[in-house]
Amino acid sequence: MASERPFQVLGLQQIAVGGLDKARLRAFWVDTLGLTLAGSYRSEKENVDEDICEAGAGPLKVEVDLMQPLDPEQRPKVHEPALNHVGLWIDDLAAAVTWLEALGVRFTPGGIRPGAAGYDVCFIHPKGNEASPIGGEGVLVELVQAPREVREAFSVLAAAVH
Repeated sequence: MASERPFQVLGLQQIAVGGLDKARLRAFWVDTLGLTLAGSYRSEKENVDEDICEAGAGPLKVEVDLMQPLDPEQRPKVHEPALNHVGLWIDDLAAAVTWLEALGVRFTPGGIRPGAAGYDVCFIHPKGNEASPIGGEGVLVELVQAPREVREAFSVLAAAVH
């Protein structure tokens, strides 16, 4: 079945960590561990106030998003669980979604849309259901369209390893 797959997972794009106090998250991830604060994102619809941090540099850097809910009682509860989701670089997001939906993968509402960092994204639901039985087995998975420079960097890296 792998030969039929019309897309490739290139690598880790991000992890997202949630908590009730973004200042405490920032104190640990930025002040203690030394990640670089690269931006912020706020969305009433997604109930999130987010700091976008980076580990590493260039097209292979990994985002660490520090997320605090705007309202801890509303959904989505970006702080539960604390490791909110994992983001994966995808070389062809539209082809991936089409193929995965046909396979029975359950996506969260919203479809492909611009994400906090400016790349197109969509999310695989943590749990399957009757209509779409395949989910992330308890993990929310963000699929992120890799821009040209990321696809090229992973291609160069893969060629060097082989």
